[in-house]
Amino acid sequence: MSETIGTATHKIREKGRLMSASEIERTLVRLAHEIVEKHDGSKNVGLVGIKRRGVPLAQRLGAMIEKIEKHPVDTGVLDISFYRDDLSTDGPRPKVTTGAIGFDVTGRDIVLMDDVLYTGRTIRAALDALFDQGRPKSVRLLVLIDRGHRELPIEATFVGRTVQTSQREIIEVMLSEVDGQDQVLLVERVD
Repeated sequence: MSETIGTATHKIREKGRLMSASEIERTLVRLAHEIVEKHDGSKNVGLVGIKRRGVPLAQRLGAMIEKIEKHPVDTGVLDISFYRDDLSTDGPRPKVTTGAIGFDVTGRDIVLMDDVLYTGRTIRAALDALFDQGRPKSVRLLVLIDRGHRELPIEATFVGRTVQTSQREIIEVMLSEVDGQDQVLLVERVD
């Protein structure tokens, strides 16, 4: 695969498909079983997806765990846009409204979900946002792809796939709920 795609800021070249729709599905089934095993069931588990693509992952895994455990699992949405460290620091820090996740996280075993783990900065922001909502009993991280290059000491407990990448490469996760299709692509910036 060597198609070059132009974007507003730079051109990217598709290097290959890392996961098909069926591979994503099988990976999520495995991760659902790992969550249940790690937590000895799912009675105290809450799944929290980081906006955007972490949300459909949480919803899909919630449905899978519900089938395994025969009872519903709370799933919620975490918007970290006001917690990013790449935002301007001028002015007051915006407050997130209580209950924005959709359920009370206090005392719960939370599985925080995102599509790709890279530098760790998104997860640091997510932890700040999560703890502004309450004090969970535990927080574990689930990512579909871990691509390395950490800048912060953050590690995922549940990993769909580990893919070593260069700084020029980008992992593009596409999920039907957001993108109209399921696949994971490896692309590279072209100068």
